[in-house]
Amino acid sequence: MKTIGLIGGMSWESSDSYYQIINRQVKEKLGGVHSCRSLMYSVEFGEIADLQHRGEWDKLTNMMVEAAQSLERGGADFIVLCTNTMHKMADSIEKNTSIPFLHIADATAIEIKKHQFTKVGLLGTKFTMEQDFMKNRFAEKHNIETIIPNQQARDRIHHSGPYE
Repeated sequence: MKTIGLIGGMSWESSDSYYQIINRQVKEKLGGVHSCRSLMYSVEFGEIADLQHRGEWDKLTNMMVEAAQSLERGGADFIVLCTNTMHKMADSIEKNTSIPFLHIADATAIEIKKHQFTKVGLLGTKFTMEQDFMKNRFAEKHNIETIIPNQQARDRIHHSGPYE
């Protein structure tokens, strides 16, 4: 069994969901009391959210790369980032680690293609909806078009999550 490296804490509720889903899948596939082998590097979300809102993406990139490198040094076989927004740093994480990075857009695209969709709605934080990192990944790697809600809806969606 491989060891999953999880970068979490953004928010802890999201990290909890990832951990539960992964372990339920392992139990379903292996049965009994089996669970995943994992390491989690959990950041302090208050600090992350503050940097996001100040637009300090370079500092955030360094933090995510350092978290990924720490997981790699700890023995993780691959990395999962337990949040959509911080996938903005996915390219930097991939370039600065030698283990695979499982990108959420790629995993999502597999499910989208199973249903033969070519156009989907993208919901998330304002950063995820308004910046191009997810839309570009869907378009360039998977030929999937994304649409986002209007400004008023984006504001409401953004503030309905951990940023409330």
